[in-house]
Amino acid sequence: MFLAVAGLLTISAEYQLASAQDEPVATSAQVDSSNPFDAAADGQPLHQALKQKFIEGGAGFMATVLLCLIFGLAIAIERIITLSLSQTNTKKLVESIEECLKKNDIEGAKEVCRNTRGPVASVFIQGLMRMDQGIENVEKAVVSYGSVEMGKLESGLSWITLFIGIAPMLGFMGTVIGMIQAFDAIEVAGDISPNLVAGGMKTALITTVGGLIVAIILQLFYNYLISKVDTIVVDMEDASITLIDLLVKYQK
Repeated sequence: MFLAVAGLLTISAEYQLASAQDEPVATSAQVDSSNPFDAAADGQPLHQALKQKFIEGGAGFMATVLLCLIFGLAIAIERIITLSLSQTNTKKLVESIEECLKKNDIEGAKEVCRNTRGPVASVFIQGLMRMDQGIENVEKAVVSYGSVEMGKLESGLSWITLFIGIAPMLGFMGTVIGMIQAFDAIEVAGDISPNLVAGGMKTALITTVGGLIVAIILQLFYNYLISKVDTIVVDMEDASITLIDLLVKYQK
């Protein structure tokens, strides 16, 4: 009886000692698995946490993903500025041209278009320059030059789509390489250690997340630019129809 009680006390003491030793390990694991926002909440600056994740993901692939973001954003910002400058007050432009046509002042209408920026004014001046050739030639010129202006508005967008496609691919490539490195480490060690597997998996997942984040950011800019281009094109087409109607009305 005494031996049984002593045995139970010994087992209980060993269990309590093992539990006390396991608690610090769990706490350390929780600290290591914290995300950048948790690190920022604990007092570490967010940019420092992101920098740490960037290094952990591998400088090579993370640098290429970052370059995709930088080049994509540069093109997107340039397109946003260009498209914003391309938008004009079409109603005011049409009214000014109509006033000139009422006075049969074709040169005045051309001058109004030259002093107005944007693709609408460029299309208008191409039509006015062929007014003496008949309405059919004016319409052909407006349609043809409208296609040219549409191409100018859409220039550069194909590069953004390229970076949107490349960034996730680079992330997935980093994932595959991280997995290969993890299996190579296991082969060299001759044992499946959680530390070896976790290191490779962590690098792989960070590169994937980086590529997806870049693609999402650039996709938002791309959709915004497409909407602006569509708005300008619709405005240009509507204004071109109005110009043809005015030329038919005031042609002598």
